[in-house]
Amino acid sequence: MVRFSASQSVSISVPQRPLPIEAYLSEPSRLVYALAERQQVEMLSPTLFRMRMKAIRFFSISIRPVCDIKVWLEQDTVRLSSNHCEVEEYDLLNDSFSLNLQGYLVVQSTPKGKQLRGQANLMVDIDLPPILGFTPKTLVARTGSSLLNGILITMKQRLMRQLIDNYSVWAAASSQVSSLT
Repeated sequence: MVRFSASQSVSISVPQRPLPIEAYLSEPSRLVYALAERQQVEMLSPTLFRMRMKAIRFFSISIRPVCDIKVWLEQDTVRLSSNHCEVEEYDLLNDSFSLNLQGYLVVQSTPKGKQLRGQANLMVDIDLPPILGFTPKTLVARTGSSLLNGILITMKQRLMRQLIDNYSVWAAASSQVSSLT
Protein backbone atom coordinates (compact mmCIF):
# COMPACT_ATOMS: atom_id res chain seq x y z
CA MET A 1 0.00 0.00 0.00
CA VAL A 2 1.25 3.46 -0.94
CA ARG A 3 0.19 6.71 0.73
CA PHE A 4 0.03 10.08 -0.99
CA SER A 5 -0.82 13.35 0.69
CA ALA A 6 -1.16 17.03 -0.06
CA SER A 7 -2.25 20.16 1.73
CA GLN A 8 -3.31 23.62 0.56
CA SER A 9 -4.23 26.73 2.51
CA VAL A 10 -6.34 29.62 1.29
CA SER A 11 -6.87 33.25 2.21
CA ILE A 12 -9.65 35.21 0.49
CA SER A 13 -10.50 38.88 1.00
CA VAL A 14 -14.24 39.28 1.46
CA PRO A 15 -15.81 42.34 -0.19
CA GLN A 16 -18.12 44.39 1.99
CA ARG A 17 -21.76 43.59 1.20
CA PRO A 18 -25.10 44.47 2.86
CA LEU A 19 -25.31 41.00 4.44
CA PRO A 20 -22.43 39.30 6.27
CA ILE A 21 -20.50 36.39 4.80
CA GLU A 22 -21.20 34.43 8.00
CA ALA A 23 -24.91 34.37 7.11
CA TYR A 24 -24.07 33.10 3.64
CA LEU A 25 -21.80 30.33 4.95
CA SER A 26 -24.40 29.16 7.49
CA GLU A 27 -25.83 26.94 4.75
CA PRO A 28 -23.29 24.13 4.06
CA SER A 29 -24.36 23.57 0.45
CA ARG A 30 -22.99 26.98 -0.49
CA LEU A 31 -19.44 25.89 0.26
CA VAL A 32 -19.90 22.59 -1.58
CA TYR A 33 -21.21 24.27 -4.73
CA ALA A 34 -18.28 26.67 -4.65
CA LEU A 35 -15.87 23.71 -4.60
CA ALA A 36 -17.45 21.59 -7.34
CA GLU A 37 -19.75 21.97 -10.31
CA ARG A 38 -23.42 21.29 -9.58
CA GLN A 39 -23.53 18.25 -11.88
CA GLN A 40 -20.77 16.64 -9.79
CA VAL A 41 -22.72 16.99 -6.55
CA GLU A 42 -25.69 15.08 -5.19
CA MET A 43 -27.25 16.32 -1.94
CA LEU A 44 -27.91 13.34 0.37
CA SER A 45 -28.98 15.46 3.35
CA PRO A 46 -28.60 19.13 4.36
CA THR A 47 -25.04 18.40 5.55
CA LEU A 48 -24.03 15.35 3.46
CA PHE A 49 -23.10 15.50 -0.22
CA ARG A 50 -21.90 12.92 -2.74
CA MET A 51 -19.18 14.37 -4.97
CA ARG A 52 -18.16 12.68 -8.20
CA MET A 53 -14.67 13.87 -8.90
CA LYS A 54 -13.29 14.16 -12.39
CA ALA A 55 -11.24 11.18 -13.54
CA ILE A 56 -7.70 11.07 -12.20
CA ARG A 57 -4.98 9.52 -14.32
CA PHE A 58 -2.05 8.04 -12.43
CA PHE A 59 0.52 6.25 -14.60
CA SER A 60 -1.56 3.57 -16.35
CA ILE A 61 -4.51 3.81 -13.96
CA SER A 62 -7.52 6.07 -14.51
CA ILE A 63 -9.87 6.33 -11.54
CA ARG A 64 -12.91 8.42 -10.70
CA PRO A 65 -13.42 8.74 -6.93
CA VAL A 66 -16.92 9.24 -5.55
CA CYS A 67 -16.88 10.65 -2.03
CA ASP A 68 -19.51 11.41 0.54
CA ILE A 69 -18.56 14.71 2.13
CA LYS A 70 -20.01 15.93 5.40
CA VAL A 71 -20.09 19.73 5.76
CA TRP A 72 -21.10 21.41 9.00
CA LEU A 73 -20.82 24.64 10.91
CA GLU A 74 -18.88 24.42 14.17
CA GLN A 75 -18.96 27.75 16.00
CA ASP A 76 -17.71 30.19 13.32
CA THR A 77 -15.91 27.56 11.26
CA VAL A 78 -17.25 25.62 8.29
CA ARG A 79 -15.74 22.14 8.35
CA LEU A 80 -15.74 19.36 5.79
CA SER A 81 -14.76 15.76 6.03
CA SER A 82 -15.00 12.79 3.69
CA ASN A 83 -16.71 9.87 5.38
CA HIS A 84 -16.99 7.36 2.54
CA CYS A 85 -15.14 7.10 -0.76
CA GLU A 86 -15.03 4.56 -3.52
CA VAL A 87 -13.74 4.29 -7.03
CA GLU A 88 -16.45 4.31 -9.67
CA GLU A 89 -16.37 1.40 -12.13
CA TYR A 90 -13.48 -0.41 -10.37
CA ASP A 91 -15.00 -2.53 -7.62
CA LEU A 92 -11.73 -4.45 -7.23
CA LEU A 93 -9.87 -1.24 -6.35
CA ASN A 94 -12.30 -0.29 -3.59
CA ASP A 95 -10.81 -2.84 -1.19
CA SER A 96 -7.39 -1.28 -1.65
CA PHE A 97 -8.35 2.40 -2.00
CA SER A 98 -8.91 4.98 0.69
CA LEU A 99 -9.37 8.73 0.28
CA ASN A 100 -9.50 11.13 3.21
CA LEU A 101 -10.35 14.81 2.76
CA GLN A 102 -10.43 17.18 5.74
CA GLY A 103 -10.82 20.92 5.59
CA TYR A 104 -12.08 24.08 7.22
CA LEU A 105 -12.93 27.67 6.35
CA VAL A 106 -13.21 30.42 8.95
CA VAL A 107 -14.13 34.10 8.75
CA GLN A 108 -11.62 36.42 10.40
CA SER A 109 -11.90 40.16 10.95
CA THR A 110 -8.81 42.17 10.08
CA PRO A 111 -8.13 45.93 10.04
CA LYS A 112 -8.69 45.81 6.25
CA GLY A 113 -12.00 43.94 6.50
CA LYS A 114 -13.03 40.30 6.60
CA GLN A 115 -10.92 37.42 5.36
CA LEU A 116 -11.75 33.79 4.77
CA ARG A 117 -8.93 31.52 5.83
CA GLY A 118 -8.86 27.81 5.46
CA GLN A 119 -6.97 24.66 4.77
CA ALA A 120 -7.62 21.33 3.06
CA ASN A 121 -5.72 18.10 3.58
CA LEU A 122 -6.06 15.21 1.16
CA MET A 123 -4.64 11.74 1.67
CA VAL A 124 -4.96 8.63 -0.50
CA ASP A 125 -3.90 5.08 0.34
CA ILE A 126 -3.87 2.64 -2.58
CA ASP A 127 -2.42 -0.71 -3.55
CA LEU A 128 -0.70 -0.20 -6.87
CA PRO A 129 -0.96 -2.76 -9.66
CA PRO A 130 2.02 -5.15 -9.94
CA ILE A 131 3.24 -3.48 -13.13
CA LEU A 132 4.09 -0.35 -11.12
CA GLY A 133 6.14 -2.46 -8.68
CA PHE A 134 9.19 -1.84 -10.86
CA THR A 135 8.75 1.95 -10.79
CA PRO A 136 10.99 3.63 -8.19
CA LYS A 137 8.96 4.30 -5.02
CA THR A 138 10.22 7.89 -4.82
CA LEU A 139 8.89 8.57 -8.33
CA VAL A 140 5.53 6.98 -7.48
CA ALA A 141 5.27 8.95 -4.21
CA ARG A 142 6.29 12.24 -5.82
CA THR A 143 3.89 11.75 -8.74
CA GLY A 144 0.99 10.75 -6.48
CA SER A 145 1.47 13.66 -4.09
CA SER A 146 1.85 16.06 -7.02
CA LEU A 147 -1.41 14.75 -8.47
CA LEU A 148 -3.23 15.31 -5.16
CA ASN A 149 -1.73 18.77 -4.86
CA GLY A 150 -3.07 19.55 -8.34
CA ILE A 151 -6.56 18.46 -7.24
CA LEU A 152 -6.40 20.73 -4.19
CA ILE A 153 -5.09 23.67 -6.25
CA THR A 154 -8.00 23.24 -8.68
CA MET A 155 -10.46 23.20 -5.77
CA LYS A 156 -8.75 26.23 -4.22
CA GLN A 157 -8.90 28.25 -7.46
CA ARG A 158 -12.56 27.40 -7.93
CA LEU A 159 -13.32 28.28 -4.31
CA MET A 160 -11.52 31.63 -4.56
CA ARG A 161 -13.42 32.55 -7.72
CA GLN A 162 -16.83 30.99 -7.15
CA LEU A 163 -17.47 31.55 -3.43
CA ILE A 164 -17.12 35.34 -3.55
CA ASP A 165 -19.10 35.58 -6.82
CA ASN A 166 -21.92 33.47 -5.36
CA TYR A 167 -21.86 35.40 -2.08
CA SER A 168 -22.04 38.76 -3.88
CA VAL A 169 -25.05 37.65 -5.97
CA TRP A 170 -26.78 36.23 -2.88
CA ALA A 171 -26.15 39.36 -0.78
CA ALA A 172 -27.44 41.67 -3.52
CA ALA A 173 -30.56 39.57 -4.14
CA SER A 174 -31.28 39.12 -0.42
CA SER A 175 -30.91 42.83 0.32
CA GLN A 176 -33.26 43.70 -2.59
CA VAL A 177 -35.90 41.28 -1.25
CA SER A 178 -35.64 42.68 2.28
CA SER A 179 -35.93 46.29 0.98
CA LEU A 180 -39.16 45.37 -0.84
CA THR A 181 -40.83 44.02 2.29
